[in-house]
Amino acid sequence: MTKLSKRQRKIGTMLTTGKRYLINEALVMLQSIPKVAFNESVDVAFNLGVDPRKSDQAVRGAVILPKGTGRSVRVAVLTTPSHVEAAKQAGADIVGLDDLAEQIKAGQIDFDMLLATPDAMRIVGQLGAILGPRGLMPNPKDGTVAIDIANAVKNAKIGQVRYRIDKAGIIHSPIGKVNFSVADLTDNLNAMIAALKKSKPATAKGVYFKKVTLSTTMGPGLTLDISQLEV
Repeated sequence: MTKLSKRQRKIGTMLTTGKRYLINEALVMLQSIPKVAFNESVDVAFNLGVDPRKSDQAVRGAVILPKGTGRSVRVAVLTTPSHVEAAKQAGADIVGLDDLAEQIKAGQIDFDMLLATPDAMRIVGQLGAILGPRGLMPNPKDGTVAIDIANAVKNAKIGQVRYRIDKAGIIHSPIGKVNFSVADLTDNLNAMIAALKKSKPATAKGVYFKKVTLSTTMGPGLTLDISQLEV
């Protein structure tokens, strides 16, 4: 039997088995559990009532978290020369076309998000096998392929997160850091909920939000009372 740490035992005494939390309750609880040595991420997992095997129910998109993510994001842009200056002025960390594509093919992926302009898609298409498994493939559906590349870069820098349902029907997303205020975390979570409601497939039947869990990087998962989220 695995021996629990002092921290784990303390957390265990704070939780109620089977409890469904209000959003505010859950966030206060996550902030009150014993801390670790770094500023943990606060994450949300949405178990949705959709069939991800069906293309018309593959929920995906992007949302700007109004209070940011609490982390700096390195943004790379694949684009033609006419857009290079705009991307750089907007704050892109890496900008290129064939040269950047060669770096990616060589495994030099020194960025957190990759954006592209439509006129660079011939290059993007060559990188699918590398970028796809890493969740970095630009796609018009989540705003990572954009004509207005300057605006796309700015959005990425201020706290835009991409979401995509996985094979189990779950969407995972950060909503901030544990040192954020409860109000700021709530604002970010509500923005995420609103985005998912907007992304609800027309063909999805029954309960949309089947289960929603909040957690920290090293902390427990707290299940929310989904009556707060009814569509």
